[in-house]
Amino acid sequence: MEPSGKSSKCSRNHTQNASGDACSWEINDKVRLCRFLCYGSEQQKYTARDESRISVENAEALQSLLQAGQGSEVVEEIKRFAQDGRASRFEPCFFALALCSQHSELKTRQAAFKALKEICRDPTHLFTFINFKTQLKEGMKCGIWGRALRKAVSDWYNAQDAVILAAAMTKCKQREGWSHRDVLRLSHTKPVHEAIAVLSKYVTKGWAEVQLAYNDKENSEEVAKVLAYLEVVEKVKHSCDETEVAALIEEHKLERELLLTDHLKSKQVWHALLKEMPLPSVVTALGKMALNKVLEPESPETRALCDRIQSDTEVKKSKLHPFSLLVATEKYKKGQGYQAKTKWKPDSDILKALDSAFYRSFSNANPVGKRFVVAVDVSNSMSRTLKGTSVITPVAAAAVAMVPAKSTDCTLPVTWATENREAVDVFVILTNNAFWPFCPSPVETLRKHRQKTGSSSKLVVCDLTGSGSMVEDIEDRGLMNLCGFDLGAFSIIRNLALDLI
Repeated sequence: MEPSGKSSKCSRNHTQNASGDACSWEINDKVRLCRFLCYGSEQQKYTARDESRISVENAEALQSLLQAGQGSEVVEEIKRFAQDGRASRFEPCFFALALCSQHSELKTRQAAFKALKEICRDPTHLFTFINFKTQLKEGMKCGIWGRALRKAVSDWYNAQDAVILAAAMTKCKQREGWSHRDVLRLSHTKPVHEAIAVLSKYVTKGWAEVQLAYNDKENSEEVAKVLAYLEVVEKVKHSCDETEVAALIEEHKLERELLLTDHLKSKQVWHALLKEMPLPSVVTALGKMALNKVLEPESPETRALCDRIQSDTEVKKSKLHPFSLLVATEKYKKGQGYQAKTKWKPDSDILKALDSAFYRSFSNANPVGKRFVVAVDVSNSMSRTLKGTSVITPVAAAAVAMVPAKSTDCTLPVTWATENREAVDVFVILTNNAFWPFCPSPVETLRKHRQKTGSSSKLVVCDLTGSGSMVEDIEDRGLMNLCGFDLGAFSIIRNLALDLI
């Protein structure tokens, strides 16, 4: 199977067929597969914050390719999307891998199980994969825990660095109804390293059994590190002394996920956490910290945090996307949580630091290397809130001020570029409004631009509020509808521009 990610070939084909004939922009099973792996749907529509259940009905192209004997190629495509950061959400990749792992063709199953270690990089991924396998087996007499899955899961645990795995297992104890205890027992995992054996005993038998087995033994350096880490975790778990917990956090650089709910009511504990807390976690926890009055105005802790938030080094290290910072800033600025059940007073110095970090974070956004036209709807409809956030749509649409207008014609940017012979690779239309019925067809307008400029132009129409406005449904690979907007939408636009979906 020729992956859809071969952008040079795709671009060449589009240019050669710039007359606008349908075949160069045909949506075939390979394209549909890549779209499914990217955002969980084969359709030309991405819905922001979509938490709908993924099912076989959404993956017809995937099943078609498997039936055509292209299972190994499908697994390679899954690996590319999971490893190269192409997917806007990871669940479709795990679902596709689960489907491949129980296909009738032996070669496909073997390729899927072999890829498990590379695609599932942490316990959450592993539990999600196993959960999908369970769902796919519903209604069937046989279970999922055959020899192949048991070996693949055992290999996954045994391939991990024991110290890193210890941190991962204690942070993520269970997901999707599965725990490490369940999975290790059902997979009959036999640890190949003593340090992995320690972790296996810890989650299946408990800390007391680990102490009995290893306290009087001469342990290797790796086993000693794992035991020391687990001892600290147990101390934190059973401690009610905030000074002791804060000291353990600072000494061992413990993360928030290892703490009890009561620990997070302590200012002293929060101050200890903030010294090493990753910047993405800091900006999302600002509201919670404000609720607990962790950061007092103009206090040394607040000043230190502001310096860190707007540090070039910290922002670059965090890899935070500007849109993530924008959403976090607007949420904190609003001063209230979901459904206004909790309220806080935003700190002006923190808001200034977040604003500074927003502009610094643009260096974290990788350039696509394509010619874009981003058009913002300036009609009266641009006054609502971006779906699922506290961000108003004019701010989301590049902070362009509203100018009164009567209607929305999403073809105007394409028409402008065509009339001025401006070759454009991607048109992005940001709007709130349903399309004006008297406007020219966006599809025909785009095809005229392709014909006149010889460019392989694509069109992305984003309905920021998720009200359902869409370009007419047509089999043209260069068209995409975005319903709402989130960080995943940037992945969709990038992948479309690079011919990856």
